[in-house]
Amino acid sequence: MIGLSAERDLYASQFAALAPGRFHSLRKAAFERFVEVGFPHTDQEEWRFTDVTPIARLATRPARAAAAREVSALVARFNFGDVQNFPHCPVLHCSRLVFVNGRFAPEHSVTQKLPPGTRIGSLEAILAEAPELVEPHLARHAEFRDQPFVALNTAFMEEGAVILVPKGAVVEDPIHVLFVTSSDEAPLVSHPRNLFVLGESSHVRIVESYAGTDAGAYFTNAVTEIVAGENAVVDHYRLQREGERAFHVSTLQVEQSRSSTVDTFGISLGGALTRNDVNVRLNGEGACSSLNGLYVGGGAQHVDNHTVIDHRKPHGTSREYYKGILDQKARGVFNGRIIVRPDAQKTDAQQTNKNLLLSKEALANTNPQLEIRADDVKCAHGATIGQLDADAIFYLRARGLDLEAARRVLTYAFVADVQNRIRIEPIRAELERIMFERLAPRLKI
Repeated sequence: MIGLSAERDLYASQFAALAPGRFHSLRKAAFERFVEVGFPHTDQEEWRFTDVTPIARLATRPARAAAAREVSALVARFNFGDVQNFPHCPVLHCSRLVFVNGRFAPEHSVTQKLPPGTRIGSLEAILAEAPELVEPHLARHAEFRDQPFVALNTAFMEEGAVILVPKGAVVEDPIHVLFVTSSDEAPLVSHPRNLFVLGESSHVRIVESYAGTDAGAYFTNAVTEIVAGENAVVDHYRLQREGERAFHVSTLQVEQSRSSTVDTFGISLGGALTRNDVNVRLNGEGACSSLNGLYVGGGAQHVDNHTVIDHRKPHGTSREYYKGILDQKARGVFNGRIIVRPDAQKTDAQQTNKNLLLSKEALANTNPQLEIRADDVKCAHGATIGQLDADAIFYLRARGLDLEAARRVLTYAFVADVQNRIRIEPIRAELERIMFERLAPRLKI
């Protein structure tokens, strides 16, 4: 535990100021657990490459409302398909839930036509309308006993997005959940809590994105729970574009039933320090999961991805494919763990992590892990850390490109195969634009 009594006292005073609310006993238990274990530290195996002392020492205050004009500009900037500034990018036609500084902003939110029985909205609103649909799942899957940041989020759980899709429903248009932070001199903290529940044989595409300004430091501590019913299909995209001084910690907990399919795609581009935990439990026979990730760091950025795929029943399939690009003094961490339980015979699991270092000072730590407790499985894993291929650079230079242009072309190609896995065209186009600006600002093709 990081011994920072003043910082814990700060959170204690903020917790004491909360209204009791519906989940007071749960929140109290979570906060007591957070006080007991404190912030994680580098002596712990799961955190040995990531020092969260800067987060622990950040004197945050609860996020507050931002100016209307500034909010409109932020939403326009981080919504997919900015036709004013980027007229050639396709527009994402979708239902949109917008949260500003952790609070629901209905004036910026849009609901398209939805199948009967489908509910989307803020946690506060849907809890008031239909608590019987939310309470069986909220905070039931993301365990806070051994996860300090989940405990902190649960203690301050007030607002977030809820998506409830009934049995057999197919939501045609994607649902975009956008969290934007407008920071100022005093560091802000928000704790978004999201719940997505999919009924039997339902299908939905969800885009969860986080963004903010570069004006000041702030801390986003998000938890998302996805519950996929039997034969449900979920495409989940998570794009993190926080401000350059921001701290971002997220936990994604996925629970899958029989023959369900959940594809997730996590993209980390912003923030000074980022930690993403993705935990998937395949609880039903024949469940299928795909985890894709891309993280890009420059300057002194630090990005840490920890994943756990837990095969608990037979005939499960999982695919994991993460790529990282690190430049200057950036640090990247990938820790991927696949567990095959004794009852999970006929499991087929593959895990791959590839890292590209663009400078001598960049550093990547990768640790793929397999824990196999069954004897009839097909599992494989692998990891690479390397630099750009010298022969490929020579080939491009022989065809007229200078050294910098050749390096940028090869770096862009490294991203392309991950980018092409994105099935929603506006997201793919937006990522392509961001990566092209970041990796090849002077390249003319």
